[in-house]
Amino acid sequence: MTLACDPFDPSAAHAEGCTCRVQLPARPANAAAGEDRVAQMVRTAVLRAAFPNGKDRRGFLRAVGATTAAAALAQFFPLQAATALAQDAPKALERPNLKIGFIPITCASPIIMAQPMGFYSRYGLNAEVIKTAGWAIVRDKALNREYDASHMLSPMPIAISMGLGSLQQDWQIPAIENINGQAIVLALKHKDRRDPKTWKGMRFGIPFDYSMHNYLLRYYLAEAGIDPDADVQLRVIPPPEMVANLRADNIDGFLGPDPVNQRAVFDGIGFIHILSRDIWDGHPCCAFSVSKEFIAANPNTFLALSRAIIDATGFANKAENRKQIAEAIAPANYLNQPPVVVEQALTGIYADGLGNIVNQPLRAGFDPFPWESFGVWILTQMKRWGQVKGDVDYAAVARNVMLATDARREMTALGLAAPEANTKSFVVMGKPFDPATPDAYVNSFAIRKAG
Repeated sequence: MTLACDPFDPSAAHAEGCTCRVQLPARPANAAAGEDRVAQMVRTAVLRAAFPNGKDRRGFLRAVGATTAAAALAQFFPLQAATALAQDAPKALERPNLKIGFIPITCASPIIMAQPMGFYSRYGLNAEVIKTAGWAIVRDKALNREYDASHMLSPMPIAISMGLGSLQQDWQIPAIENINGQAIVLALKHKDRRDPKTWKGMRFGIPFDYSMHNYLLRYYLAEAGIDPDADVQLRVIPPPEMVANLRADNIDGFLGPDPVNQRAVFDGIGFIHILSRDIWDGHPCCAFSVSKEFIAANPNTFLALSRAIIDATGFANKAENRKQIAEAIAPANYLNQPPVVVEQALTGIYADGLGNIVNQPLRAGFDPFPWESFGVWILTQMKRWGQVKGDVDYAAVARNVMLATDARREMTALGLAAPEANTKSFVVMGKPFDPATPDAYVNSFAIRKAG
């Protein structure tokens, strides 16, 4: 910081027309030093406002001293609050123009709607959201830096960070995009085949190997005594192609995202067998993701982007906003779905394909907090099904990928309720999960791959 003259120094000239100027560095090397400089700048501005005449300022300071002067001013002006506001003032964005990839599913609602509904521009960003055909393409474009940030399945940043299925890069999750919002859909010809114990030989679609869909379907099948690697076929199918494959009888069903599930019902070719919330209520699905390299190179942009996404996610979580969101994201450049299909998926008032109208407001939710225990559970399933072998430092991997502490800070700043802890226990199909004992959890399953 450069300061031509210090108004709190009684020996300074403080002549008429004094042109004291404070210039703060954009990013001080020492955070504490930077905060002290901002505080000095605020005190200087307040003193000059109270005593515009330099001679009067000098007389006041000589009479009471700098410390007493500052204390006296603080009685009449909230110096601490003003300092805090100055420290949190918007900073120059390194990269205001961004490209963000997404798959056309309702899991990406906050990422998509943030463009037409103005959440990006609210934080000074000119973000282009780019519809992408499949998860492998999203991953590769993100890794190749064709996208600055991306919608991803929540297991994908963990896999990328561990070098699973791709070259290793440090990847992080500033926010979970959605919870619940998935379903197992079966072809109508199976409407009388509802017991999963009878599903041997069936063919199921999943959107990606490193997906909650894969892990939840495997979990559901295994609980019914079906070995997902020996008794059925699991086929990776991009979400936009799932309904067409069901119609063509290439698969008997799928565990997929909305609005794909509801579109199968709308087209009269499938029915909703079970919602994913009935497997694990509150499970994560998709996430907002960005490379660690991007965060380090663009801290101000990352802060603005995180706030835009978390702000949009908080808006999406309110039931009264769902119809408005459905209208905003249904058009061809986003989901390319009939608005009624998107609305049914988001509001939870929907036709199930078996002649029933269901009212389940918790069908889909949007909670941005990236629980580290979500990451630990995902790792247990990677270990269970042989995607990860050997020892795993579950807690360290989850902590490095799931930016829970950062999310808590931003949620609090935006007035959203944020948990105090980074981990929690939960229940999946009646079985408790304790993130502190992941290996015991893996070893407790009768159906798993040796690893």
